[in-house]
Amino acid sequence: MPMSRIGTILPIMDWLPRYRKEWLRFDLVAGLTTAAVLIPKAMAYAAIAGLPLVVGLYTSLVMLVVYAVAGTSRLLSVTTTSTIAILAAAILAEAVPGGDEAALLAASATLSFLVGVFLFLGGLLRLGVVANLISDPVLAGFKAGIGLVIVLDQIPKLLGIHIAKNGFFRDIASIVRHLPETSLPTLLLAAAMLALMLGLEHFAPRAPAPLITVAIGIALSAWAGLDSAGISLVGTVQAGLPEFALPDFARAQQLWPAALGIALMSFVETAAAGRAFVRKGDPLPEANRELVATGLGNLAGGFFRIMPGGGGTSQTAVNQGAGARSQVAGVASALVVVATLLFLAPLFGLMPNATLAAVVIVASIGLVSPAEFRSIRHVRTMEFRWALIAAAGVILLGTLKGLLVAVLVSMTALIFNANTHPLLILGRKPGTNVFRPLTPEHPEDETLPGLLLLRPEGAIHFANAHRLGHRLWALIAEFTPKILVLDLSAVPNLEYTALRMLTDGEEKAREAGTTLWLVAMSPEVLAVVRRSVLWERLGRERTFFTLEQAVENYRQQAGRSLHTESHA
Repeated sequence: MPMSRIGTILPIMDWLPRYRKEWLRFDLVAGLTTAAVLIPKAMAYAAIAGLPLVVGLYTSLVMLVVYAVAGTSRLLSVTTTSTIAILAAAILAEAVPGGDEAALLAASATLSFLVGVFLFLGGLLRLGVVANLISDPVLAGFKAGIGLVIVLDQIPKLLGIHIAKNGFFRDIASIVRHLPETSLPTLLLAAAMLALMLGLEHFAPRAPAPLITVAIGIALSAWAGLDSAGISLVGTVQAGLPEFALPDFARAQQLWPAALGIALMSFVETAAAGRAFVRKGDPLPEANRELVATGLGNLAGGFFRIMPGGGGTSQTAVNQGAGARSQVAGVASALVVVATLLFLAPLFGLMPNATLAAVVIVASIGLVSPAEFRSIRHVRTMEFRWALIAAAGVILLGTLKGLLVAVLVSMTALIFNANTHPLLILGRKPGTNVFRPLTPEHPEDETLPGLLLLRPEGAIHFANAHRLGHRLWALIAEFTPKILVLDLSAVPNLEYTALRMLTDGEEKAREAGTTLWLVAMSPEVLAVVRRSVLWERLGRERTFFTLEQAVENYRQQAGRSLHTESHA
């Protein structure tokens, strides 16, 4: 098999032979630096999902190694994210209501396997376009809702209290009722940990704030015996590499709908991070191959007790900032994870829950971006409303249903925009052959009596054809033109329903004394029209290449008409 063909199947065979020796130093440093950030975050995300902390390390190890072999982005760091974690938490809590650890691990592995199946199939079917299924404003709203849910979920750990989870607003009320039970030592430690993390991120942004915070929390616990002061600790963290185990396929029927939603979010985040971090001269990530790569990672992880994974923005930013040159940086990070699993895992059992909660909150609060909401509102109020609806969906309905709301809102917005293409009335700029929409800013633009120039914009299809027809008839009734010219230069496609609307409209307009001309049809639109009855009626005499030709033809017809009337 030719090497190029192998490289298409396994990208590592494409980039590894061209790897430069001078890149190794940069990749090793970047891998170590990124590991310092992703290890504590991965454990925090496992905690969000309600899983043992070590699952976050298993996930990082498997996803990093598989992506280095199968991924196309040189800089992307693929582990898991807070968004994926909270989505997994919702379905795992439903699938394993008792919280039995063995059952949770089996369910998580099965969920990851199913996520991998959907991602892998998406790549084979070339569905990379689904990365654009959720619009940026809706995604901003969804992530903001996720961020608020995660932060609220961690507040009891900061206070040292326990509540029964019953939904966002009920949880707030429950926290308020339990405030008198707050553990002062836990609260003081949590405040110190939050201040430390936020201070490091502000004053020393290059420092691995999560790792430093976790290390100090563990050191304090070991030195001062924080558990004796009533501060709860994480507890035992299992050492050693993940063991092979089959997924629990009996749970597949229950888990697959959630797996489909998580697969969508995993790919949306992976694609966004991959596009955002591309070094000058590097190839752009290929969407369909990214689907295959993340799918393979989740499929493989399904046999090693991982949670669903995907590309993360924060660790990828660290990877790029530390000077990564290739996927070797991901392998270096994976080796650090292996060392942690083998030698350091037991130490993490001394970590206070308040420290872990602080890491989770700081890692997740960035999902809530008031600046982005202000920017959306400044540009388009309607899309700002979509963002608010998406955020409310997560808060009111929960994360999985909130994801469904986000997708539905995006699709509704798409349909709404597809149905509201403008229909512009055109005039000619004096002394030129430039035709532009008539506006109060240009009252001097020329029009001709009896001639109405209209330009629809965007594809015309079954969803917007009837609305466009109503608008056309309203303008015909208002202006009563002899000639109606439709400039189709901004119409890339004409669907059958739209063609039928034009055909019926032409006959109706002709009976009312208005003749239809078509101008500037694209080759695709022209081919459709030529195969229809409409072409038999219009012929070449009523179709033109440019508006200028149509207007000149109208002038000549009007001149001949005046000449005939004067002789009469």
